[in-house]
Amino acid sequence: MPLVQDRSFMKMALEEAQKAATLGEVPIGAVLVVEDKLIRGHNRVIIDSDPTAHAEMLVIRKAACEIGNYRLVGSSLYVTLEPCIMCAGAIVQARIGRLVYAARDGRYGAVESLLQSFELGLNHKPQVVSGVMQQQASRLLKTFFLKKR
Repeated sequence: MPLVQDRSFMKMALEEAQKAATLGEVPIGAVLVVEDKLIRGHNRVIIDSDPTAHAEMLVIRKAACEIGNYRLVGSSLYVTLEPCIMCAGAIVQARIGRLVYAARDGRYGAVESLLQSFELGLNHKPQVVSGVMQQQASRLLKTFFLKKR
């Protein structure tokens, strides 16, 4: 996919991240493009009292239900922050073809920062593109946490 499309979908993910911030959730948003569907979501950990309600997990679950298959082969996932190990595992299990994320996560990032989970020899390895709209995503996170302090 060309960079123009990456930026367009990442803008949608950033809109979702802003929704999360408005609700008091850590501002992370995700967009999953699979077949002819576009699934959007944001963190809902606090609202749902669910530690697995990360933006990535929510869009993966919804997409699998909508297409009637847990395998999301050929799909692209756009997320505003580098996925954690739980979400990286779900990306592998769902066979997501392409991961595009904005900002690195030095604390929990399981793609490039803390752990390189796709390099563990698992049975699936998505194409990864990082840094798309990184400044906007980082600014949103920094602003959110400054307000919390």
